[in-house]
Amino acid sequence: MNTKILLNTALNGLDRLGYTLDQYGITGKVNRHNLAAFVMAEQKHLEGEWDSLQVRFERRKSSVEALIHSVEGRAERLLAPFLKRGKSA
Repeated sequence: MNTKILLNTALNGLDRLGYTLDQYGITGKVNRHNLAAFVMAEQKHLEGEWDSLQVRFERRKSSVEALIHSVEGRAERLLAPFLKRGKSA
């Protein structure tokens, strides 16, 4: 089935639902425009959450890399005398 026809049918149904609810005095905010605005707002919210997660991940990654670098440096300093002794023997 053509997706454009399916989307148009769904949007017409949404408009009809909004019109019916409006007739009963429940709400006038159910229509395709408000739905599109809600979807776009949620998309931006999710993009912000994704960016936040990426920043947290990079920060943790940086911390772990710094810790590894520090441990490697200390290990080299501690093992240097033993390595020199092994080369001279």
